[in-house]
Amino acid sequence: MNTEIIKKLSEAVGIGHLDGAKAVAKEELGKYCAVRDFGSIGLIGEINQNKEKTVMLEAHIDEVGFIVTYVFDDGFVKLKNVGGNDCRILPALPIVIHAKTKTPAVFVSTPPHLNKDNGALSIDDTFADTGLGEKAKEIVSPGDFATFDSEFTPLGKNRICSKSLDDRVAVACLIEVASRLYSKELPVNVVFCLSEQEELGTRGARCASFEIDCDEAVCLDVSFGDAPDVPSSKCGKLGGGAMIGISPILNRKISDKLCLIAKEKEIPHQFEVMGGSTGTDADVISVSKTGIGCGLVSIPLRNMHTCLEVVDLSDLDSVCDILENYIISGGAL
Repeated sequence: MNTEIIKKLSEAVGIGHLDGAKAVAKEELGKYCAVRDFGSIGLIGEINQNKEKTVMLEAHIDEVGFIVTYVFDDGFVKLKNVGGNDCRILPALPIVIHAKTKTPAVFVSTPPHLNKDNGALSIDDTFADTGLGEKAKEIVSPGDFATFDSEFTPLGKNRICSKSLDDRVAVACLIEVASRLYSKELPVNVVFCLSEQEELGTRGARCASFEIDCDEAVCLDVSFGDAPDVPSSKCGKLGGGAMIGISPILNRKISDKLCLIAKEKEIPHQFEVMGGSTGTDADVISVSKTGIGCGLVSIPLRNMHTCLEVVDLSDLDSVCDILENYIISGGAL
């Protein structure tokens, strides 16, 4: 897996109407297929070999962040969540406000000596400090977006840490799969959908599945990764391989085919069993039009919806191996 692509994708901005991540993905995916930009829907690329059947591979390219709601005279700002940020980490956290110029800011942290409230923190309880004083209003305006300010960092031998690895690592996997497939004779057409606004309610995938004429789909997302305080029954193990989804809303033939490929090819994998909705774009794609058979493959990730998400690169390799073989095999339906 090309970590340089992951670095560029994760450090780019992809919130609201800011299209930095889409520009990176369009350039990289465009090396292997024609890519169309559908604005708030996302990007769509296609390897069209004039086959009767089309398989869609989908991942979302947006990220969680914030939007400025008010700018005070003293340079402090109020923000609202864009997506489900983990507000427990916000005090003293650096962010970048994408205003007239990129403006660094930091969430206020009340000194522990003065903080008598140990309850759960809400975004409504916080302020961010631009340090600009009364000049803040000249640069920052309500409606400006803000993102976590963190750098892509290798962790140990095979792991990486960054903001927005949810779901940019999945986008990187689809680019890698495209690089493996584009020069091969395939039994199916392949559409790569990099959807927007998943963090705001799977909005891009809902629209994209109407635009794309596919016979089946496999969604790629992240899921809970193991950590000392996370029950093993509710997470996947980092380094344990791709998490193949099994759920009543997912097409069983697709799930079984993904499992069979992983087993026969001896690709590391694990299972993610859900009793209903998956919390991913698969939920809306599966009920689009007259119904689209949908599978799900996830990547275990630690510190979800924070500025320091962690994944294991070997899990990305197993995801790519499974998807490549799934397409070469002609899919499941």
